[in-house]
Amino acid sequence: MDKPQTNISVKLVNSASLIAALLLVTLLPSCLAAEDHIAEPVQNFCSTVNDKPQMSLSEYLAPFESKMASSTGVYILEQGTEAMLTRGWLSMHAQKTIDVQYFIFSADNIGLIAIDYLVKAAERGVKVRLLVDDIMVEANDNELLKLAAHENLSIKIYNPMANVGKNIFEKLINLTTDFHGFNQRMHNKTFTVDGKVSITGGRNVADEYFGYDHEFNFRDRDVLLLGGMTSNIQTSFNEFWDNSLSISVDELLSSEEKINTNFNALHQYACDPANFVPKVRKQLNDLPTIFKAIEETGELQWIKGVEYVSDIPGKNDGNEFLGGSGLSTQRLIALLQKAKKSVTIQTPYLVTTDLSKNLFKALVDKGIEVKILTNSLASNDNLEAFSGYQRDRKALLKTGVKIFEFKPDAQIRQKVMSDVMQGQLHEMPIFGLHAKSMVIDDDITVIGTFNVDPRSANLNTESITIIPSQKIARNVKRGMLEEMLPENAWEVSLKWNPDGEVNKLKQIGVKLRRIVPKNIL
Repeated sequence: MDKPQTNISVKLVNSASLIAALLLVTLLPSCLAAEDHIAEPVQNFCSTVNDKPQMSLSEYLAPFESKMASSTGVYILEQGTEAMLTRGWLSMHAQKTIDVQYFIFSADNIGLIAIDYLVKAAERGVKVRLLVDDIMVEANDNELLKLAAHENLSIKIYNPMANVGKNIFEKLINLTTDFHGFNQRMHNKTFTVDGKVSITGGRNVADEYFGYDHEFNFRDRDVLLLGGMTSNIQTSFNEFWDNSLSISVDELLSSEEKINTNFNALHQYACDPANFVPKVRKQLNDLPTIFKAIEETGELQWIKGVEYVSDIPGKNDGNEFLGGSGLSTQRLIALLQKAKKSVTIQTPYLVTTDLSKNLFKALVDKGIEVKILTNSLASNDNLEAFSGYQRDRKALLKTGVKIFEFKPDAQIRQKVMSDVMQGQLHEMPIFGLHAKSMVIDDDITVIGTFNVDPRSANLNTESITIIPSQKIARNVKRGMLEEMLPENAWEVSLKWNPDGEVNKLKQIGVKLRRIVPKNIL
């Protein structure tokens, strides 16, 4: 897939802190609001595309009904391509509902194709609900209103204090009068179809989370869940959807013009082979065969006791300024405190507090091996977060924790990028780490949205999936340890770190960001 030709000049790849986002919402040029992300089609590309499903989702799931009633089907989505294709396939086969909840849902190539699948589902009668955090919404007012005008497609914006429907004066007033509320973001990421199947984990919806960006991509991880714990994810989504912090687009925006509800331009964009490579589309249509194979080989595990833990909307009441913890934080602490042999962690942002450093030290003092893979300065997309990590790196190392920093040219990227994408590139893009995962004692795997930083602990709503399976733990840990090898990461010490691998300008940029308080990183 290629990047769409748009005039979007400002885009945050990801944000563990809100500093860059605050600049975005206050300085975003007004001309961007009038930009459309797709042009009218020049020809009928869809006439040669056949995406009609042969069976419904319930028919595909029929052989698993008894297992889904008593346990949860678990399959780890390690590859960006399979994570993308699975979402597309589920959208094609949904019968009743699709509920989508994301921190970032971009209007780039992946985002536009994902929206096209949701619109097509709505056009055949599926009720689609889309909940997106306000801070990173890229779509302009007309695009949001057009989508919301469809009778089967509802869009809500979470905590709209900074972006949608707000002018620059309203943004600044909200920022200055309610800094705590302004900083409370929804970082949950869930995709649930017919209340039966869910995908959750680290990926947002944008090119870089699926390995399709030409300049910068993330190594990420999701988990596909069938039956069982999926009902808890559905309940959590409903809780967010019904909360007063989630506001309908219709309440935030208005238009004096009649809304054009013709989605032909969007459909033609997604059918255009320049945007959706035929080879990838074929892989999507072949997905049932792939999933039958993973079920037969045992890669799809049926597990009792899977947990889904999500923070409540709003996270906390603000009685403790920029603090307050949450359900996901407390559950992770409890899991760590029960570790007996080893803890292996992947986190893109590693900003520690006294609490987290003391927690890690207590584990090491008990003889538990703690290894953490995080981003190096060279692979990091967020200088504010790295500045927080850099300030405490030596103190964390002194606890006995082993720290590895991901290389921007990690050899693992050759493995996780799609062959289609690699064939389109003149040179390989930078790779950064975005997976948020943990393996405890080779017994328990945690996959979620939680970064090891104060923002995830206290401000953002986060969610985690806890998987009690030795087989899955061994497989995930094997991959995590591979990504700590010298060809993929640098091991840092009290005497050496790889900060010098980047140019002086970036090094200075990190130093300048030390003025940002760690408790909002």
